[in-house]
Amino acid sequence: MARVIWAETSLRDLESIAEYIDLDDPEAAKRVVRRAFEKTDQLESFPESGSKPRVLKGTPYRRLISKPVLIYYRIEEDLIYIVHVVKEERKFDLSRIVEYER
Repeated sequence: MARVIWAETSLRDLESIAEYIDLDDPEAAKRVVRRAFEKTDQLESFPESGSKPRVLKGTPYRRLISKPVLIYYRIEEDLIYIVHVVKEERKFDLSRIVEYER
């Protein structure tokens, strides 16, 4: 079974998204966070369950959808690194993911 490791930057990403949602709907913010963690917990048993969209081809990254957020991660042996979380309406930028990993 794989182990999921959240990068500090990814936790901050999710926290920022939740804080923004919380301004209008505190319960929705809690649901977003809960669902994101439930989705990433599933990676322990199914590490390759995330998609590999065209923009991620040729990279080590995969994407999980947990509306309204997209969760980017990479697999290294039995470790799964959550490297970036973003609201789904944001334009995708691979350099942001690479930058977060530094």
